[in-house]
Amino acid sequence: MKLSFRWYGTDDPVKISYIRQIPNMYSIVTAVYDVPVGEIWSHESIAQLKDEVEKAGLKFDVIESVPVHEDIKLGLPSRDRYIENYKENIRRLSKAGVKCICYNFMPVFDWTRTQLDKTLPDGSTALVYYKDQLQKMDPLKGELSLPGWDASYTKDQLANIFEAYSKVDDEKLWSHLEYFLKEIIPVAEKCDVRMAIHPDDPPWPIFGLPRIITDEKNLDRFLKLVDSEYNGLTFCTGSLGSGSFNDIVRMVDKYSAMGRIHFMHIRNVKLLDDGSFEESAHYSPCGSLDVVEIVKVLYKNKFQGYVRPDHGRMIWGETGRPGYGLYDRALGAMYLTGIWETLVKTDSKQL
Repeated sequence: MKLSFRWYGTDDPVKISYIRQIPNMYSIVTAVYDVPVGEIWSHESIAQLKDEVEKAGLKFDVIESVPVHEDIKLGLPSRDRYIENYKENIRRLSKAGVKCICYNFMPVFDWTRTQLDKTLPDGSTALVYYKDQLQKMDPLKGELSLPGWDASYTKDQLANIFEAYSKVDDEKLWSHLEYFLKEIIPVAEKCDVRMAIHPDDPPWPIFGLPRIITDEKNLDRFLKLVDSEYNGLTFCTGSLGSGSFNDIVRMVDKYSAMGRIHFMHIRNVKLLDDGSFEESAHYSPCGSLDVVEIVKVLYKNKFQGYVRPDHGRMIWGETGRPGYGLYDRALGAMYLTGIWETLVKTDSKQL
C-alpha cells in the first residue's frame, strides 16, 4: 500500500509541507489546473508540479485527473482531436515519472452533493447528498451551484450540453467509452501508465444524465471492454458505497485479487433510509462501511497500489476547500496506516 494525499497545487490552503509531516505519506495526488479541459499539458507545467512535489520529499507518480472532454463522452466528430491530446498527456506524464492516472466518464457533473457544510452531531461539518434537496434543483435555471462540476458553463452552454445528452442513453455512452479506451489503453501500455477510472458519484443518474460506472455488473463490463492490466479502477469506497446495492468489501476483494484496482479512495459514508447519504469520519462506526474489512482484503490480496484518504469533514475550526481540509484527512491517513501496520505485524507473528 502506497499512502497518498490529494493536493490542489500552490493555491491549495493545505500546504504540501504539512502533508509531508503525516507519517507514512508516500506520494502526492495532483494535476495541472491551468489548462482547459481537452488541451495538452505543457512540459513546463508538468515539470514545475513535479519539482514542487519532490522538493517536499514526496513522490510525483499519481495524477488525478486528466479530465475527459465532453465531446469524447458525447461521441462527437471532434472527439478524435481531444483523444489525440489525451494520448499526448499520457506520454508527457509518463516521461515525468507518473505511473497512474485517475479519470472519470461522468457526463457534465463530477461528484455531486447537495450541501457542503452540514453540521454533524459532533459539531464538525461534512458533505451530504439529500434526495429531497436535489429534487428542488434545476441546473437549467442558472441558479444551480454544485461542487465538482464545471462552473465555467454559461446557462446557454449548459442547456446545449443537456440537449446533446438527450440523444445519449446508457448504451451509447458505453460505446463512446469503449471507443476512448481502445484508443488510449495501447498508449498507456507503451508508457507503463495504469489508467484508473473513477466510479460515478453517486452511482445513479443525475438530472436525467446517463451514468454507467455504478455497480459490480457494470465494473465487470468496463474491464472487459479492453482486457488489459492497464485498464483498471480507481475504487472509491464512498462513491460506490453510497449505493446500498453494492457490497463494497466483496467488490474490493474481487477486483484487487484480479489486479485491476490501481488506486483506492477510502472514505466512509452514512447511508440514510431514503437513499440519501452523509459523509462521515473514516472510523468505521461513524458510517455504514467497514473500513477495517476493506483494508484487510487489500492486505490479503497483497495490494501494492495507491491509497488515499478521501474526503474529510471540516474539524477543529479549519476552513478551506470542502471535503479537502488537512486535519480530518490526516486522521484518516493515520487510521488506514494503523490498520495496515496491525495486519502486517499480526501476520508476521503467525509465520
